[in-house]
Amino acid sequence: MADLKIHAERLRELHGEEMLVLPNVWDAAGATIVAEAGFPAVATSSAAIAAMLGHPDGEGAPWQEMFAAAGRVARAVSVPVTVDAEAGYGMRPRELVDRLLDIGVVGCNLEDTDHRAGGLVEAGAQAEWLAGVRSAADDAGVPIVINARVDTFLPVSGIPEPDRVAETVRRGRLYRDAGADCVYPIGVRHQRDLATLVAEIPGPLNGNTGEYLDLAALRELGVARVSYGPRFFREAMADLRTTVQKLSA
Repeated sequence: MADLKIHAERLRELHGEEMLVLPNVWDAAGATIVAEAGFPAVATSSAAIAAMLGHPDGEGAPWQEMFAAAGRVARAVSVPVTVDAEAGYGMRPRELVDRLLDIGVVGCNLEDTDHRAGGLVEAGAQAEWLAGVRSAADDAGVPIVINARVDTFLPVSGIPEPDRVAETVRRGRLYRDAGADCVYPIGVRHQRDLATLVAEIPGPLNGNTGEYLDLAALRELGVARVSYGPRFFREAMADLRTTVQKLSA
């Protein structure tokens, strides 16, 4: 538990130093590659792990299998590990925290998509749940780093495009007040939108590279953390498909 506390504190510190870049992995071999390349922390991708296990993304895989895979990642490296815990798999805060610590991870993404009812979880309810996770982590003595994902820019949210920035700011502030360490507005494509979010949401922000945003642009905008989701998994599978098809030609 003492080592986990040290790792959690280090992961939190990394959000206030040089921009934290996290190439997301899905297995122990990938985690080892990332750590050996000198990255100070390792992150998982739930979509990649679910696909590797033969399940759809969006809590389509049993949480036991997802956590077992994440645990193998954590055991493979000596740096802090943060996992994509999707929407928490219906767990109560203390259960989620206990299970995260059991597998040796010190950070988690928690998204506000409602995988059962559709759309997004009501913002106040999500903030209350995040506050419960924060409290449970404090009680456990390990300051788990909570990356609160805001899914307002995803089509599943049902939020009209003109309203997305304002709703993201509203949710981001609520989640920060609830104890989230970082806010992750996934799916933001344009610099003007991300610049507004960085300015209006207090604390660290997680961004993604894309068509209009490279690492230099994200750094200039003041983004604290960059993640890649299942991108490298999909690229690896595409390369495998191309190679295999050449063999069979």
